[in-house]
Amino acid sequence: MKTVTRVAELRQQISDWKKAGQRIALVPTMGNLHQGHLSLVKQAKDVADKVVVSIFINPLQFDDTSDLSAYPRTEGADAEKLAQVACDLIFMPSLTEVYPQDMAAQTKIMVSGADDILCGARRPGHFAGVATVVNKLFNMIQPDIAIFGEKDYQQLWVINKMVADLSLPIRIIGGEIVRESSGLAMSSRNQYLTESQRMQAAGLYQTLLTVKQQLQAGEKDFVLIENQAKLSLTEKGFDPDYIEIRRAFDLALPVEGDMSLRLLAAAKMGNARLIDNIAVQL
Repeated sequence: MKTVTRVAELRQQISDWKKAGQRIALVPTMGNLHQGHLSLVKQAKDVADKVVVSIFINPLQFDDTSDLSAYPRTEGADAEKLAQVACDLIFMPSLTEVYPQDMAAQTKIMVSGADDILCGARRPGHFAGVATVVNKLFNMIQPDIAIFGEKDYQQLWVINKMVADLSLPIRIIGGEIVRESSGLAMSSRNQYLTESQRMQAAGLYQTLLTVKQQLQAGEKDFVLIENQAKLSLTEKGFDPDYIEIRRAFDLALPVEGDMSLRLLAAAKMGNARLIDNIAVQL
């Protein structure tokens, strides 16, 4: 496994692989890796000849500077974990390598509709930061395939829309959510939870499952269901941000006849803002 920090060295390696006819998959991360990330690398190994994992904590997608400064830096441990799953290359650029100019003057990618709903409405500029850095990584690495976890389902939708709208020659694959035995979705933010909060936090997934059962039982008052679920989260010790029923393929509000839905939720437990989602097929 090779680690590179400069774009020039990265491009030389990518060029050599492409000349040899090898397909390249990218798994973008901000480091602090857990089994969810590693499952994406394993998935990438199944669909490509070479796997690149990027580790870059992107300031553009943080709307809270204290959240950015507190984000864990665990590069050494991350590299050990990636070696165990046969990653081929780690791209670990510096801030100035990714943003050589003043970030305030950085050209940004704005994906239509991303900032109006769900996490986009509550974290101004977040998805522009995500789309911008992912677009830069795509240009630097030029992968054939990129894999993103489904835990951040809205992010996956944003990337798919950006790729389609900009005609980028990259196949996007979603990786299934990896959960702890309690049902809690694995996340770098879980480490902010105390032991007792970690047990409570499984209530987010349990609430989503309850909503799924209600929908599949034929209940149709979505607003009532959402309000009841939000109250349930409060009773479980959460400070709920939202829990919403959306159409799966475009995250629009569902209408009569829509059969493929996605339940999405965000809620705070102590110092951790947790997100989760599940699919519902009616």
